[in-house]
Amino acid sequence: MNFEFTEEQIMLRDSVARFIQDDYSFDARKEIAQSEAGMSRDNWGTFAELGWLSIPFAEEHGGFGGGPVDVMVVMEQLGKGLVLEPYLATVLLFGGLLQKGGSAELQGEYIPKIIEGSCLGAFAYLERQSRFELADVATTATASDGGYRLDGEKVVVFNGANADQLIVSARTSGEQSDESGISLFLVPADAAGIEKLEYRMMDGQLVANLVFKGVEVPAANLVGELDQGFALMHAVIMEATMALGAEAVGIMELLNAKTLEYTKTRKQFGVAIGSFQALQHRMVETFMAYEQTKSLLYRAVCAFSDEKEDAATAVHALKVMVDRAGKLVFGEAIQLHGGMGLTDELDIGHYAKRLMMINTTFGNGDYHQAQFNALRYN
Repeated sequence: MNFEFTEEQIMLRDSVARFIQDDYSFDARKEIAQSEAGMSRDNWGTFAELGWLSIPFAEEHGGFGGGPVDVMVVMEQLGKGLVLEPYLATVLLFGGLLQKGGSAELQGEYIPKIIEGSCLGAFAYLERQSRFELADVATTATASDGGYRLDGEKVVVFNGANADQLIVSARTSGEQSDESGISLFLVPADAAGIEKLEYRMMDGQLVANLVFKGVEVPAANLVGELDQGFALMHAVIMEATMALGAEAVGIMELLNAKTLEYTKTRKQFGVAIGSFQALQHRMVETFMAYEQTKSLLYRAVCAFSDEKEDAATAVHALKVMVDRAGKLVFGEAIQLHGGMGLTDELDIGHYAKRLMMINTTFGNGDYHQAQFNALRYN
């Protein structure tokens, strides 16, 4: 595959890389992770000034009009910095749902605010019993006074702690696990009847569980068509899964580079451990795992860019490889660094934790293997 970036994409990649190198050191990230908000509004404003928040949005809304390749370029570099700011939650999930399914009024009101950095969003879709099944929705939306009343609970809402606006999946008809009968609603995060429990994940992300008790939503806040929200959710989640794959590729590349550098400086028996053939073989294995994952990422990005029928299959294959390769790469990085590879003082363990979280987000390797098999062989 001859995969080449355009000059604009190279400039975009370099701008994100410079920010990570100059302004997002590991120590700076630790301070952000320990802060009350778990993110930096100043950094978010910088993202807006540099145009990163506009990447996937249409030009008619003030966006860059970028595609999957542009998103991949950004996410790969953000992965290298372990960036905590909610790019995935606000731009790709919340913004992606608005762009694909929002009414002209909702798009005109909220997409420019996302681009300028004044609106943080979140997508509340996961429930305690649903695990990886998007269609398993017990939260209900009942018609009420020309609008809808939401009742139910959503868990592990990315950026749920800081979001200004939410998009919530709720059942408007059908049985709990039916794909039909799911609708999406835009809800202010401070609406009456919402209870919020904030907590941190193992990778430092601040997330929230949200309980909806009779939350009133006007009919105009319906995102997409009534009862047809599953297809919209699925399309956006697939693109977000591909973006997570790009983040994982960035992390794996950095872990390999850091491990290689360490083995060149760490000495045993008077020589660098990188000179031991057995360790060289292990590092070759991790490099090959990274390259295989990158190849599948490029395959998925090309499939989505060209709107090919097998795009979903390519994303499932990518997520399976992210699972397998990620475990190998971070496992060997920790082993070759020794005990300090797991300490909080060294960044290696933090990259490992982020790869673990990526593996479980939107379905783990086993889940995506089953989805791949169903599409490819049935």
